[in-house]
Amino acid sequence: MSQPTCPMCEMTEILTFPGRLECLTCGHEWPIENQEDADAGRIVKDAYGNVLSDGDLVAMIKDLKLKGSSQVLKIGTKSGPIRLVDGDHEISCKMDGIAIGLKACFVKKVNG
Repeated sequence: MSQPTCPMCEMTEILTFPGRLECLTCGHEWPIENQEDADAGRIVKDAYGNVLSDGDLVAMIKDLKLKGSSQVLKIGTKSGPIRLVDGDHEISCKMDGIAIGLKACFVKKVNG
């Protein structure tokens, strides 16, 4: 089994108690079985239905204006290795040197 991560802050400093886990960083507590079920049942797909996983590379399928900035991510802009996260944005990555969160419906999986 891989090292559990906190569902709130995604840190790996976790204390194990009978029946529950606790994050040392933020103090969040959750039942042990929920961590395994969440990892097993989560599938994130790109705009074309390809399954994404941690470490994949993605590219933009349309121009997107970055919220709170005048910058635009152009179509075809490629990311560094992605990390799948919970929340309203499924992908955390870097594009053009900027750490951003993206929805999977705006990207396509890139080979190598």
